[in-house]
Amino acid sequence: MTLQLSRSALSARFLARPGSPPVEWAVSDALVPYEQALAEMETRAAQIARGEAAERVWLLEHPPLYTAGTSAKPGDLLDARFPVFETGRGGQFTYHGPGQRIAYVILDLKRRKQDVRAFVAALEAWIMEALAAFNVRGERREDRVGVWTRRPDKPAGLSGEMAEDKIAAIGIRVRQWVTFHGISLNVEPDLTHFSGITPCGVRDRHYGVTSLADLGLPVTMHDVDVAMRRAFEEIFGPTVAA
Repeated sequence: MTLQLSRSALSARFLARPGSPPVEWAVSDALVPYEQALAEMETRAAQIARGEAAERVWLLEHPPLYTAGTSAKPGDLLDARFPVFETGRGGQFTYHGPGQRIAYVILDLKRRKQDVRAFVAALEAWIMEALAAFNVRGERREDRVGVWTRRPDKPAGLSGEMAEDKIAAIGIRVRQWVTFHGISLNVEPDLTHFSGITPCGVRDRHYGVTSLADLGLPVTMHDVDVAMRRAFEEIFGPTVAA
């Protein structure tokens, strides 16, 4: 699997200043309870802010659950069939569960660029480059958060707009210029679990949710992890196994 960065990804690079240590790359194989993940993120972010710990990317899966971001609307929780957690990240309601690769990104923007918009653009570029390794074209949208893919095989919108599905969500928080929370990429989750919410507040019927498996790509989580690490290193810099 080779990776050639697109021009947009090259422009979105978000490297640390020279001499910075590599980012720790951690992977959890077992499902991680949300409360545990949140506590560990908070602890690491505080340590980084104090200069006591290295930056970290943590890949994991959660048991089925819904999270509400700071812009979540109560009416977007349609069926609380799973535990619901209020969180300080940006965004609205989203679903997490098995078959979805979560990447919590705990970086020090003081070592990189104190520009939150540029950081979000770098996260989008990271996801899109990882997807490109599987010949999936992910795209960003100015009016919709996350990474989307066009679905000409699905019914168009009322005005003829092409259907699009979200394949990855982004929700971050920044404290003392240290980021936490991050992204979720749908590898092979149960897509029916998204029906309990209005994902990210998007109600248009021609906008849905997809996954690599739904697109006909039965890739393994390990395959995804390899692609994500390669793309991350091209955009954010070197990593080292935690």
